[in-house]
Amino acid sequence: MLAIDTNIVVRFLTRDDERQAQRTRALIDSSPVFVPTTVLLEAEWVLRSVYQLGAAEIASALTQFIGHPNVKPEQPDRVAAALEWAGRGMDFADALHLASARECEAFVTFDERLTKLAKRVANFDVRAP
Repeated sequence: MLAIDTNIVVRFLTRDDERQAQRTRALIDSSPVFVPTTVLLEAEWVLRSVYQLGAAEIASALTQFIGHPNVKPEQPDRVAAALEWAGRGMDFADALHLASARECEAFVTFDERLTKLAKRVANFDVRAP
């Protein structure tokens, strides 16, 4: 199995360079690829900051991407939960933090917005220290 970088994910989703997009699609369609969580985090950032896509659009695109039969994300359950929460308005990085902390009693932060969203979107106990 090959591991892929952020630029492969971005080419696959945006097709902004048709030649590279074709090579990317051929790679992913022909063999399983491993996608580290950090690559998905960076891809979300690139799609948001460079391509100016909205959170729901990014969550949808990444959800479809990880649903490809040859795409094997690291920690698929955590990534799926984070993408669901991001699609409902939570910052993707924050959603990944929470999804990774599911076994913990609570997530502690000074981020008041995250505290409110986590209760509503993820039904997760987030609190200030």
